[in-house]
Amino acid sequence: MRRIITDTQICHGKAHVEGTRIPVHIVLDLLAGGETCENILQAYPHLTEKDIQACLKYAARLATEEVVYESMVAA
Repeated sequence: MRRIITDTQICHGKAHVEGTRIPVHIVLDLLAGGETCENILQAYPHLTEKDIQACLKYAARLATEEVVYESMVAA
């Protein structure tokens, strides 16, 4: 799940897709609202299908309290 990280300097420390400033909750909200992966990828061209899958996996693990937070500290 390395695609999902936290960094205190990006997105106020919220989980986001690595290499972007797109928080996981944005992707999940779009999916929950009925958006298709195709539409999300068109709206956010920096995302990949694997990024969307990683967001879903992150949410599933969070729901079962199995999330391991990977944090990066800016130098």
